[in-house]
Amino acid sequence: MVQGKPYRALLQRKIDRATDVGRIDHGAKKIMARKKSLKGTGSGPSGKTTARRLPMREFSRSLPMSLLRAREAVMRQFRPSLRNHGLTEQQWRILRALTAVDAIEVTELARVAFLLGPSLSRILRDLEARHLIERKVAKADLRRAVVSISAKGLKLIEAVAPSSEAIYAAMTKRYGARKLAELQDMLHALEHSLADLPDGGEEDAGDAE
Repeated sequence: MVQGKPYRALLQRKIDRATDVGRIDHGAKKIMARKKSLKGTGSGPSGKTTARRLPMREFSRSLPMSLLRAREAVMRQFRPSLRNHGLTEQQWRILRALTAVDAIEVTELARVAFLLGPSLSRILRDLEARHLIERKVAKADLRRAVVSISAKGLKLIEAVAPSSEAIYAAMTKRYGARKLAELQDMLHALEHSLADLPDGGEEDAGDAE
């Protein structure tokens, strides 16, 4: 049997290594236990994250968001056609509004096209530079401007019209002509029923939740 200081030193090193391994194993167990406790934070009994309970309807049932989702689903069908003719949604909206009138004041155009003044001014400059619209000073008030669609603008409308009507036909076939007519009637009824309510403030389309 090995005796003396060399033996005792060897035995002590073995004991120290075993102690270190035990400490490491104990530390690893503590880390794993902490991770498990963190995973359970904010979770229900099944471990799944629970939704916050707020004193308002669920986000998926928000009326403004439902209308925005429906609008996005519709506009996805039209955007490729508009891009092919070098038009943005807002530019097309203005041109379509101008086809319904001979001429209109800029402030009234902003109202019917649902665009804020700064955005409308920028879009009108772009359309005027392309000679798609004409802008003149109002005879009744020299401080006001009136806008009308130009002959070139009407030709562009005529060029876009076939693809636009084809898209409408495809959507009508998928959704149903009767349902689509009823939807438009309900939207008009909703708009008119809320017309007398006080505004919550001037906001651009899509700002509300």
